[in-house]
Amino acid sequence: MIKPRVDKLLDRADSHYAAVLVAAKRARQLNSYYRALGEGSYEEFTPPMVDTPSGNYLTIALEEFAAGKIRYQYRA
Repeated sequence: MIKPRVDKLLDRADSHYAAVLVAAKRARQLNSYYRALGEGSYEEFTPPMVDTPSGNYLTIALEEFAAGKIRYQYRA
């Protein structure tokens, strides 16, 4: 079972494609944050914005998106 549910994600995005792109980009940012944290450098990377028991970066990104912590807009 996928958590958060897809219908909660689609409330925040206008298509499945947009939700996937936003979550993938945020998961890469979380990966960079934890890598920099392990190396002892604190750069411009944003830490996780939700409390979750999961250690999977994509799951954390999806939960942030479902909670409304992440917004996106299309470039013109």
